[in-house]
Amino acid sequence: MENTICFHNATVVTGYSLMENSCVYVKDGKIEDVFSERRFLNKRFPSEARIIDVDRAYIAPGLIDTHIHGFAGFGTEDNSPDSILEMSKALAGYGVTAFNPTLYPTEPENMTQCIRAIVDAMGHEEGATIMGLHLEGPFISPEKPGALSPSAISPVNFDLMDKLWAASNGNIVNMTVAPELKNMRELALYCIKKNIVLQAGHTNALYENMLEGMQAGILHSTHLFNAMSQMHHRNPGAVGAILIHPEMSCEIIADGIHVHPDLIRLLVRDKPIDKIVLVTDSLKPTEQRGGKLIANGDEVVFQDGCFHRKADGVIAGSSLSMIRGVKNLVSFGFPVETAVRFGSANPAEIMRYSKRGSIMPGYEGDLIVFDKQFNILATVIKGNLKKTLF
Repeated sequence: MENTICFHNATVVTGYSLMENSCVYVKDGKIEDVFSERRFLNKRFPSEARIIDVDRAYIAPGLIDTHIHGFAGFGTEDNSPDSILEMSKALAGYGVTAFNPTLYPTEPENMTQCIRAIVDAMGHEEGATIMGLHLEGPFISPEKPGALSPSAISPVNFDLMDKLWAASNGNIVNMTVAPELKNMRELALYCIKKNIVLQAGHTNALYENMLEGMQAGILHSTHLFNAMSQMHHRNPGAVGAILIHPEMSCEIIADGIHVHPDLIRLLVRDKPIDKIVLVTDSLKPTEQRGGKLIANGDEVVFQDGCFHRKADGVIAGSSLSMIRGVKNLVSFGFPVETAVRFGSANPAEIMRYSKRGSIMPGYEGDLIVFDKQFNILATVIKGNLKKTLF
């Protein structure tokens, strides 16, 4: 679709701040300019440009989901490039312009096949851009599996890590690990050399283990408060280390179920604002239309705002979308510019995605338009309209 677009009469959320009565001009796949409505009235555009009056809706950077297992009935467990590409298309309709498909730990051969499926899909997207993949394990604590399969959890295994890295063709962006595991320091140094962002998660670490992990470069964390050692006055644990140390960044699942809204308010008072990342951790049946709901091989039911395993009623995972996470954060009392930042500028910075996550000239032309009820009105990816209600 169109590659030269000017959105005007907008409230622009840059990823850091908010600008009323402003315009965003996209050309040749990039953000060309950001300017006031007054300047728009005196500006000339090429004949092929599409001019869109958004009627004071919000324009924001496209949302970046760095922890997502599936969406709309498609998931990383399908071991299929087509499923990943269908995820990409569906996510664009919900305001996601880039994502890290996230793998559950499974047996090694299946895991390498799932990695190859993601890599094979890269470069063929019709929707959200696949930035690379997130490995949620397998080198995590058997004491904190969460909804992951305990049988697939592994001690540190360098031969396996070599196989996973080779299968990815260098496209592992982030990886969840347990800092307390034997030989984790050596694995961390291996990963850091390959520019993998390491996240402490599914961990039963003591506070001292967390400090050692930080020294080795484990400076991000996976779904804070969930599946990790909790804070105690004699052992701050993983949660305490993440809260205490400003250099540690963290994911947060803002569905109001995985983490109480008041704890998110406490987190924002305690952590530097640029260290908090909104993620969904969403499962394959999220926003699925009809049919049996399957996630990681288990039949699930939607109940009380998230998915539960049908067999035993245990929470299986999230049904959150990124735009709903933004909406929830605003309902928890955060300014819209802060909520958007958690889902755009912050993940781009922590994942080292250059020229993404903010509305600035020269940045990737990834934008969303949404109304005051957080309905997505338009999604632009690399300067192309992927969804529009205008």
